[in-house]
Amino acid sequence: MSDTAQTPASTTTTELPAPPLFGTKSIAEVLTSSAAALGVPGFTNQLQLPSTQRVCVVLADGLGRNLLKQKASHTPFLRSIVASGQGNVPSWLDAAFPSTTAASLASLGTGLPAGHHGMVGYDVLDPAQDKVVNLLGNWDAQVDPATWQPHPTVFERVAQELDVVTVSLPQFGNSPMTQAALRGSRFVGGTSLHARTAAAAEAMSGGGRSLMYFYANELDKAGHRYGCQSERWEHQIEELDSTVKRLSATLPAGTTILLTGDHGMLDVPESQRIDYSADESLVAGVRHTAGEPRMVHLYLETDATDAHRISLVDAWRRRFGERIWVFTREQAVAAGLFGDVLPSVAPRIGDVMIAARDTLALYDTRRVRPSSLEVVGQHGSLTRAEREVPLVCFSATGRKGKRG
Repeated sequence: MSDTAQTPASTTTTELPAPPLFGTKSIAEVLTSSAAALGVPGFTNQLQLPSTQRVCVVLADGLGRNLLKQKASHTPFLRSIVASGQGNVPSWLDAAFPSTTAASLASLGTGLPAGHHGMVGYDVLDPAQDKVVNLLGNWDAQVDPATWQPHPTVFERVAQELDVVTVSLPQFGNSPMTQAALRGSRFVGGTSLHARTAAAAEAMSGGGRSLMYFYANELDKAGHRYGCQSERWEHQIEELDSTVKRLSATLPAGTTILLTGDHGMLDVPESQRIDYSADESLVAGVRHTAGEPRMVHLYLETDATDAHRISLVDAWRRRFGERIWVFTREQAVAAGLFGDVLPSVAPRIGDVMIAARDTLALYDTRRVRPSSLEVVGQHGSLTRAEREVPLVCFSATGRKGKRG
C-alpha cells in the first residue's frame, strides 16, 4: 500500500490515545538515564535519577502499574518503598507500543522507540521474505538479529566505561532476542529468582561502577496461564517483592535499584477470545495476519486498492464497534504510536491495525495453535492497564556491617 493512500473517513487519528512518552517518560529512558546517573558521557538523565556508582534495573515482565497498586497488600516491601517517596523520579512510565515484550525490551535496551529499533510486535511481517516472523522465542532462522535491529544498545555504548551485567534465565544468554535488543553485557544465568539474586550480589561485589539488568519472567508466565487476578499470579508478585527485598539487602549499600515492567496485563474471559478469521469480511484482501491477540497487524495483498482498505476498516468497525480501535499504518505513524518510523521499519507495520479497547482477544486460528486461545492474561494494546508500568526507585541498604 502507498504511504499516500487515502485515510478512511470513519477512522481518524484523534480517536487514538496519546502515544507513548518516548524521550521523556517511557521504558526507553530507563537505561539511558541510568547511564547518565552513572556519569557516562553522551546520555541524558531524563528520569532525574540520583547520581550513583551502581545501578540495578529489575525488569519484571508483565508488571503493570495498576496491578502493582491493586496487589499492594501482597508486596509489603515495595509498598513501604513507594510510601517513602522518590523525589523527582517519576513513579510510572509508558511501555513501548505495542505493549509487548519484544517492543518494550528493545526500547529499554536501545533507548529508541519501536519505529527505530524495528521490533514492532510479537510477530510481524518480514518484507524481504514475504513471511510473518516471530521476534521473541521462536525467532526465524533467516532473520539476523543484528541486521533486523542494527542500532547499538545502551550496553554496547557504555561497556568501555563501566561493568555491564545481565542476570537472567540461562536460556536467554545468547538468544536472538538478546542479540537484537540487549547485546553488549556479560551474562550471568540463574534458573530461579533465588539463584539470580545470589548471582547479582556476586556480580556486583567488585565495588566498581556497574550497570546491571536483572530479568524476572515469573509474573508474566503466571498471568498468561492463570490470569493476573489468580492466586498463582499473587504468589508470584509476593515472590517478586521478596526478590527485590533480597537485592536491597545483598547488593552493595547505596546501589540504585530501579523496578519496572515491560507491559501490564488484563484477563480476557474465554467467551471473548474470538476467532476473527471465521468472518470472511474481516480477512478479505488480507495477505498476512500478525501481531498479538490484542493488537493485530493486517497486511493487504500487494494489489489491494484504497477501496479494499476502506472496506476492511469498515468491516471491522461494523463487527466490533467501540470495542476496538481501527487504524492504518499512516495513522499510527502520524499519531506517533511507534515514535519516529524509519523507512526500513515502516513495511513491517500492518496496513491496518486492530487494537482492543476492552476485554477482547482476537485470533486467526488458521495460523495459531489452538492452545493460544487458552491464554488468560493478555496485553499488547493501548489501554492504561497494558501500557503503564511502574518505576520504583530506591537505594540498597546492603549487608549489615558493610554499609557506608
